[in-house]
Amino acid sequence: MSEVTFSGNEVQLVVFKLGREEYGVSILQVQEIKRMTDITRVPHSPDYIKGVMNLRGSVLPVIDLKKRLNLPPQEYTDDTRIIIVKVEDIIIGMIVDAVSEVTTIDQMGIEAPQAVVGGIAADYLSGVGKMENRLLILLNAEAIIGIGQEVKAG
Repeated sequence: MSEVTFSGNEVQLVVFKLGREEYGVSILQVQEIKRMTDITRVPHSPDYIKGVMNLRGSVLPVIDLKKRLNLPPQEYTDDTRIIIVKVEDIIIGMIVDAVSEVTTIDQMGIEAPQAVVGGIAADYLSGVGKMENRLLILLNAEAIIGIGQEVKAG
């Protein structure tokens, strides 16, 4: 059950910021990156669901990734982006503080997540990537979206 898709010995990631930390998600799950746009609030939805947006005629849910990961809130800026990801057949937008780059990391440089990294439960992580003098927290998009939470491997 590998959340990060490997091509040979390397993984290509979209790197983004939440607060001062850098996170990564597999580029194979990213469909596009959009500037902040109008989001329609949906009543009685969990607080981390910001609402829904119209993407070329399709309505898709948008989550505030900071709220989902229980990180401190921050005002949206000109750098705020919505990363559109597709996991299995589910397409969802994730609000992040900024998208910084697309990078490649060697599979050997990825360690399994500890129980908690930076206050984020390991369920939401697929690993921690080590690059030169940086650490990238690799997110498990399936868990963030809520796929497969009914069945826990153990």
